[in-house]
Amino acid sequence: MRARDTIVGAAFALLAGGMAHSALAQDIKIGEINSYSLLPAFTEPYRKGWQLAVEEVNAAGGINGKKLVVISKDDGGKPADAQTAANELVSSEGVAMLAGTFLSNIGLAVSDFANQKKVFFLAAEPLTDAITWSKGNKYTFRLRPSNYMQAAMLVEAASKLPAKRWATIAPNYEYGQSAVAVFKKLMSEKRPDIQWVDEQWPPQGKIDAGPVVQAVAAANPEAILNVTFGADLVKLVREGNTRGLFKGREVVSFLTGEPEYLDPLKDETPEGWIVTGYPWYSIKTPEHDAFLKAYQAKYNDYPRLGSIVGYQTIKSAAAILTKAGSTDPEKLIAAAEGLSMPSPFGEITFRKIDHQSTLGAFVGKTALKDGKGVMVDSSYKKGADYLPSDAEVAKLRPKD
Repeated sequence: MRARDTIVGAAFALLAGGMAHSALAQDIKIGEINSYSLLPAFTEPYRKGWQLAVEEVNAAGGINGKKLVVISKDDGGKPADAQTAANELVSSEGVAMLAGTFLSNIGLAVSDFANQKKVFFLAAEPLTDAITWSKGNKYTFRLRPSNYMQAAMLVEAASKLPAKRWATIAPNYEYGQSAVAVFKKLMSEKRPDIQWVDEQWPPQGKIDAGPVVQAVAAANPEAILNVTFGADLVKLVREGNTRGLFKGREVVSFLTGEPEYLDPLKDETPEGWIVTGYPWYSIKTPEHDAFLKAYQAKYNDYPRLGSIVGYQTIKSAAAILTKAGSTDPEKLIAAAEGLSMPSPFGEITFRKIDHQSTLGAFVGKTALKDGKGVMVDSSYKKGADYLPSDAEVAKLRPKD
């Protein structure tokens, strides 16, 4: 009797184990990689954004009835670690796609991995133009508006300034180099009378602001392009304010209007800079209102730009997986190309020609309000309006 009970018990255990395995097999996994330990000001709100999106996707039925699961890894700001994480997610965790990354050099490293291993990769934040153009590949798509797009938005305003002598300050790695190159190109096309009188290239995350400010001041520009962000931006602004670098000079600045970079400046915020950013407090659309309400209800905090990026990354991934009805990379690519979907900023489309989304950005000016930096006079620029022609893109992007 006992022997039979043991056999029956073992059979039930095997059956239960099989059912549990089957349930797990129903999950669709996304492997997410980002520089959480290196850049928490952006990546923590970003994580909150994608966690909110996962909850919403699963509450609405998941991916064609299957639960969406995100497995996240920290790359520590190192391309080699990001590739190791990507390999573990694909080989050990069996993820359907990769998503995320922040720094441009890391985005390119994961994109290269995805191309070699034939894995779908949705780049969330990296801004270098190379990721969709010169080093673009069929397996990589990008959500955020690129350096070209943001430069074109800023040049639209900057080209109307009377300033002719310009200096640039940018971190010396892929993102900074790409941003300066495309801004100079687009600005010079609109204003051939401009002179570029100085370039400063501090190491990312390690700016020695005193000598940088001194060197720019010595060049005596009438306007400055800034591409620094995070802690480097705070140091640059503090030193620039102390030495009067910005007094009487126009400043155009990538990303500075994003709350994660604007908020730490507090009452040191310089006024009148032309910036891209995210004035969450002044966006009045149904799509953004719905996102804002859900985000504040869950976290009792206001969103940063990272929150939008994280949220829309997972919403986009879910839309692609749902349309594909499969986790096969080739079917995911076919589903993603030309796919339109809602976002907190309105409808966006992943272009077939270069896999760039048409998510836009807000452009405005910095101002001080109640001892805090804000964006004023801001307007949303649709990403599709700030991209080169298909013929130009075809020249920039290698054939798959």
